[in-house]
Amino acid sequence: MTQDIQFQVECLAAELAEMLMSEYDWDIRRALDELYRSQTFAKLNDPECGLYYQGAVYIFQFLKNEIETGKLA
Repeated sequence: MTQDIQFQVECLAAELAEMLMSEYDWDIRRALDELYRSQTFAKLNDPECGLYYQGAVYIFQFLKNEIETGKLA
């Protein structure tokens, strides 16, 4: 993974963690734990998938669905 892609992923992770904290009233530790263990985050870290090109709101919909249903949409 290039440094540019890694930077994008890290920025998106920060935004997604904030969104989780807001949506579910979680603290930062819980939000990051849920994010980093998710299949959505695994896809976000896969350069072949290209999910890192999408916006945080779009990715959050996948993450929220995964948290609420237990599976990736």
